[in-house]
Amino acid sequence: MTRAETFAALHRSGDPLLLPNAWDAGSAVAVADAGARAVATTSAGVAWSLGRPDGGELAADQVAAVVERIAGAVSVPVSADVEAGYSSVEETVTAVVQAGAVGVNLEDRADGAMLEPSAQADRLAAARAAGDRLGVPVWINARTDVYLAGSGSLDEVKQRAEAYAAAGADSIFVPGLIDLGALRELSAGPLPVAVMAWAGAPAVAEFAAAGVVRVSLGAAIAQAAYALAARAAREMLAHGVYDVTADGLPYDRLNALLRAPGQG
Repeated sequence: MTRAETFAALHRSGDPLLLPNAWDAGSAVAVADAGARAVATTSAGVAWSLGRPDGGELAADQVAAVVERIAGAVSVPVSADVEAGYSSVEETVTAVVQAGAVGVNLEDRADGAMLEPSAQADRLAAARAAGDRLGVPVWINARTDVYLAGSGSLDEVKQRAEAYAAAGADSIFVPGLIDLGALRELSAGPLPVAVMAWAGAPAVAEFAAAGVVRVSLGAAIAQAAYALAARAAREMLAHGVYDVTADGLPYDRLNALLRAPGQG
């Protein structure tokens, strides 16, 4: 079974794929070593690690370079968050798949505005065509920002799901939506449902019972890691001690994981 086939098979109703998102090779091997069955990037974490703010400011080649390092460091499938596709959906999907990704997230908000469903459907079709040309059945996770920047209407999400399914998407990703009743209703529709979780969101078991096939953490782990860096720095600078660093991943373990590319 190829990595793409393995990744697709991990999306199961009642037993969702859990994706603690990574942003570089080090975080990816840490996530894989913890038992993750796949690795997904977070656009925010990738942007921050490259010294840029999140929000479409990267280029396809920059993202592909990160994906290549991650895919070379772990043995599990890798999915790439490509935001709105940057300057060209076709070129971006081609670049990240050639770099080793077998899945992509493609969102329907560009330059701060929601795209019309038909326009996003065309972009999803372009993503599907790019994967097909490379002979890779890329899992296309069609992200809709209806609950983040749009109407907040479940009916609109359903309409978009219909259009996105017809364009070749494999799942509908609705960040901001964690209502279990709404997710149960949406899961009966044309596409499997992916959600983003955060502290205080329903537990994985609750999402699973609602029919969700994928649960990711978005930028949460990257934010927590940078928060730890800030706390450790403040502790040292203000108090002259270093206790915050006590629970770090062992040096030898991380070194060993990165000495054996593809074995994380």
